[in-house]
Amino acid sequence: MSLRHGFSAFRQAAAMLRSLVRALARDSAGNTMMIVAFSLIPILAMIGGGIDMGRGYLSQSRLQQACDAGVLAARKKIGNTIPTTNIPTSAVQTVGDQFFDLNFQSGAYGTASRTFSMNIESDTSVTGTATVSVPTTLMRLFGYTALPISVTCQAKINFSNTDVMMVLDTTGSMNETNPGDTKPKIDVLRDTVNSFYAQLEAQKGAGTRIRYGFVPYSTNVNVGFLLKSDWLVDSWNYHSREPHDTGSTVTWNDYSDTDVKNSGSNNPGTTYVSTTCPPDTISNWNPISSGTDANGKQYWVYEYDGTSYSCSGIYTTTYVSENNYAYTLTGYNVTPTVWHHYNFTRTRTVTTNTAENWDWHYASLPLNVSGLKNSTDGNLPPTGGYVNIMMGGYPEGAYNYQAWWNGCIEERDTYEITDYANIDLTRAKDLDLDLVPVTSDNTTRWRPLIQDASFDHSLTWSNYTTWPWTPSGDYLDGDFINAQWNGYAACPAAASKLQVMTASQISTYVNSLVAQGSTYHDIGMIWGGRLLSPTGIFAAENADLSSGPTRRHLIFLTDGLTAPNVLSYGAYGIEPLDKRRWSDSSTLTLTQTVEKRFTAACDEVKKKNITVWVIGFGQTLNPVLSNCAGTGHAFYANDASSLNGIFNSIAGSMGDLRVSR
Repeated sequence: MSLRHGFSAFRQAAAMLRSLVRALARDSAGNTMMIVAFSLIPILAMIGGGIDMGRGYLSQSRLQQACDAGVLAARKKIGNTIPTTNIPTSAVQTVGDQFFDLNFQSGAYGTASRTFSMNIESDTSVTGTATVSVPTTLMRLFGYTALPISVTCQAKINFSNTDVMMVLDTTGSMNETNPGDTKPKIDVLRDTVNSFYAQLEAQKGAGTRIRYGFVPYSTNVNVGFLLKSDWLVDSWNYHSREPHDTGSTVTWNDYSDTDVKNSGSNNPGTTYVSTTCPPDTISNWNPISSGTDANGKQYWVYEYDGTSYSCSGIYTTTYVSENNYAYTLTGYNVTPTVWHHYNFTRTRTVTTNTAENWDWHYASLPLNVSGLKNSTDGNLPPTGGYVNIMMGGYPEGAYNYQAWWNGCIEERDTYEITDYANIDLTRAKDLDLDLVPVTSDNTTRWRPLIQDASFDHSLTWSNYTTWPWTPSGDYLDGDFINAQWNGYAACPAAASKLQVMTASQISTYVNSLVAQGSTYHDIGMIWGGRLLSPTGIFAAENADLSSGPTRRHLIFLTDGLTAPNVLSYGAYGIEPLDKRRWSDSSTLTLTQTVEKRFTAACDEVKKKNITVWVIGFGQTLNPVLSNCAGTGHAFYANDASSLNGIFNSIAGSMGDLRVSR
């Protein structure tokens, strides 16, 4: 008997009472006691029906609450794992049963025959059905012994429009492998991001937009090709060099040799491949005679007998950290030549040269970079460009060299902050995440990072580890250290603005990541915030849709603590030379400066109503990183499995877990 049927019986009893009362009213000859006795029957039915119906409605209400609690707990336990069947796993079933039991215990309110079952639907929601039997009391007199109650429930995760910006540490240490894993950290990261994408996409509802963006960071960020041409300066000073006339001359000799065969033979053989280069067997490598001819030229006479071998190496190339490649010699292409009494005369011509003596002047020098902005649509060309710089040396001569721009930038104007509680964003324009560059104000515009044009003045290969050094406008007949040549000007993979992406696009992008460079957390956070902000330089693209507000999440993943290098050429130039945010006379170390600016950038990001998540991968987080995320948003993963679990948890937190019916 259901509550609907019980209520029907209750109405029938009331009708019987009304009929009996009317009959008694018409018959005044009856016995008063009989009248009273018969009237008690419907009265008892009404009272009993009311009591039984009240117990039924209470049981139904509590059973519905228990059903809701069970499916909510089960759906939360599933998280972002994509189920393969509609049957809950034992772990999911156990959690659902526990919450159901806590809210409706066996025998509660005198009930019996309690049941609870769950299923997983195609949209990953969890549906449930709960039943219970409520025994009746006085309604038994009318043949109704129990009220069967049944309720249904459903829990699902709903996604609103969501933007996810992943700021990913791609420093050189990401090439390492965590204990217990079989892949380098950079490969684990690729797998995890692909899985994270699949989980989010599987759970979003119809009409929901999820966009993804990426900011790989190390010594710098590669964001240049996302900028408009007007946001880049036309000229900028670089710590470069220019030819310098010393006012003196230099003399040197050039030599050219001419060989003339006298007699004999030489027969080249067939080229073959060998793991070694055979030694020559020729006799008379030294001249058999020498002298000066009638024209005053030196000459030497040689006679070769035996076999010589010309060997060209066979190399394989392996990428290593920073910007270097390792070349492994695996064999030789060998060409033999047989010599038989091969007699020839070698005559030498000597030419004496005299030229002005030049060296290099190293200083902060202007460089026209406007040619990088050759674009017709207002955006920077997506393939980059180059500027001509002077290379080579004297007296051999200098020549123009094409220095390519790969997309990394130098930040706009800032200052050395001493009071981080009161940052002046009119001066620290790098920390004003929403400031749109003004064409007439170069302090608000970014500058292309030209690696080949920048030198660490006063540092040579013999003293580049000496610190501190005294930078100055130096003159040298040779090369000072270039940060790029020394591996200290790493430029990561290009950043990607927020966009709806396919699984193939996600996979292609993460496969482009390269692990190199040092760890500068602040520049990653700054550009993650810029690309995600709804009110900044990309406001037109990042504004809320008319269909509803957008939730914004920044996931910051790093495998290391802050580790800048004073020799690096990065977003703030060469730190000891440019002194834009730090100098060797600062009260803070460069590491402390980077971390304080990271905190300042993180605070600015959160002011945009952006949820920040921070993950330490193979490296526990220091307070600077964990405080940025806040309670419940900072994680540590020591291997691939735990990293995937953390991303699952974050994905689950991005949606609204709720009862849908």
